Amino acid sequence: MKGNLSTICVQGGWQPKSGEPRVLPIYQSTTFKYDTTEQMADLFDLKTNGYFYTRLQNPTNDIVASKIADLEGGVAAMLTSSGQAANFYAIFNICEAGDHFISTTSIYGGTYNLFAVTMKKLGIDVTFIDADSSEEEIDKTFRPNTKALFGETIANPVLSVLDIEKFARIAHKHGVPLIVDNTFPTPINCRPFEFGADIVTHSTTKYMDGHALTVGGCIVDSGNFDWEAQHDKFKGLTEPDPSYHGLAYYNSFGKGAYITKATVQLMRDLGSIQSPQNAFLINLGLETLHLRMSRHCENAKKVAEYLETQDQVAWVNYSSLKSSKYYELAQKQFVNGASCGVVTFGLKGGKEKSIKFMDSLKLACIVTHVADARTSVLHPASHTHRQLSDEQLIEAGIQPDLIRFSVGIEDANDIIADIEQALACAYK
Repeated sequence: MKGNLSTICVQGGWQPKSGEPRVLPIYQSTTFKYDTTEQMADLFDLKTNGYFYTRLQNPTNDIVASKIADLEGGVAAMLTSSGQAANFYAIFNICEAGDHFISTTSIYGGTYNLFAVTMKKLGIDVTFIDADSSEEEIDKTFRPNTKALFGETIANPVLSVLDIEKFARIAHKHGVPLIVDNTFPTPINCRPFEFGADIVTHSTTKYMDGHALTVGGCIVDSGNFDWEAQHDKFKGLTEPDPSYHGLAYYNSFGKGAYITKATVQLMRDLGSIQSPQNAFLINLGLETLHLRMSRHCENAKKVAEYLETQDQVAWVNYSSLKSSKYYELAQKQFVNGASCGVVTFGLKGGKEKSIKFMDSLKLACIVTHVADARTSVLHPASHTHRQLSDEQLIEAGIQPDLIRFSVGIEDANDIIADIEQALACAYK
């Protein structure tokens, strides 16, 4: 659908015909009927489009995926059961045993473990780099078997901002795609394809849902990366697939090759599908995404500015603050410089004070979640990243006192009042 992002949020994806439901229906069915054997055979051979089994495709899921693709400015998208599954599929779709990829160090702890531990068990190696490294330093980490460069637009939880143009330039110089996790800013605040990224992933569990109701993920392809130009590097896309009678994805589907392969090969075999019911709920969240992101960012900036004035606060990190090292980059990459609703900070007195502060909050809740309509808080070193060693925490840029404060859409004055009373309790 063409139009402004706010219009796509509300009306993108589902385009009902005369007499059809105004609201996207839930196609709650595992199977779909056909009249002849030949019709079904053509579907299995990818000779025609259609639905036959929900593990591969479902109308509700595809309509929501198409809305997200429109929001990002991509050509195709696929929903997954979680953000973790989206990041796994995004890499595994072009990497196999013996391959290598590069990732920034400051990423979500679950993704770090996926890359550093689980994917190595599959024979896929990863090199982690500091996102603020020079182009020359990053160049040195590439190998002949490197297949991708990965980073998060805004890293969770350290909130470093990825210089997408720089990373896209480096990736393309080495003939590989740049894959960017755009969960925190969402396409409302940042569209990585406009800065040269090739593939975008999302944990739709976060702002896209926005109400802590559903777990889900999404992969979006820009359609801009020329797989055939790197034929020998990406043979999985450019040469015949024996599991589909020798079909070659790029020759058959062009700009749709990457998502088609992820669907008919990875989803077929690994099956991390999103349920149609969850896709329906995510669509409801998407309808108000543009409104909620504005309020999240407005409130987060007020909270960050308040925290900067408090003597008990040792440091504050939020890229919309002029004091942030990422301020200029944020102004360039994010709409009106607005990033997301997450603020990180530390308290004087270290980890013990941070924990006492969090335990004293009343409006904000300690939850293993972020980007919810309700204000929430987490101590990554104790919670989401507790599997990492002290050395890995430091490498990921996570300080022991780091508090991840996800600012909701409540009244900002009430959120700040809660912080104020919790600080008073922590320093009694």
